Amino acid sequence: MISEANINENNAYSLLFREYSDVVNIKEMCEMLGGISTKTGYKILRENKINHFKIGRAYKIPKISILIYLKVIKESGIYSI
Repeated sequence: MISEANINENNAYSLLFREYSDVVNIKEMCEMLGGISTKTGYKILRENKINHFKIGRAYKIPKISILIYLKVIKESGIYSI
């Protein structure tokens, strides 16, 4: 079994969210964040808490940006595992 101590940032990317492509849409981002609502997902993006870009009207979110966001909220104590 892999422990948290054995996972570094370099291999975390390859272990987490394997089923998602490197760039996801808003619906996939919400699933990755534990099934939050799309309304909350759009709010997070509007507040620039997760790096993203738009192509036309569609939001595109790099998977690494979601991992960085999760690390930031874990380290800030907002969320604990």
